[in-house]
Amino acid sequence: MREISAEARLHLHARSLSRRTGARIHLVALYSAFALIAAVVFGTLSVHPF
Repeated sequence: MREISAEARLHLHARSLSRRTGARIHLVALYSAFALIAAVVFGTLSVHPF
């Protein structure tokens, strides 16, 4: 089997890290959106306008 160069291995490793970081950022954004929605809903429930 052919050996891949150190540069190619580094590139593959960087792409894998980038993909994981992107997925983590999307997950944090999703949870933040849910937290914001929950804060707005529970905040409006505690206000009694009448």
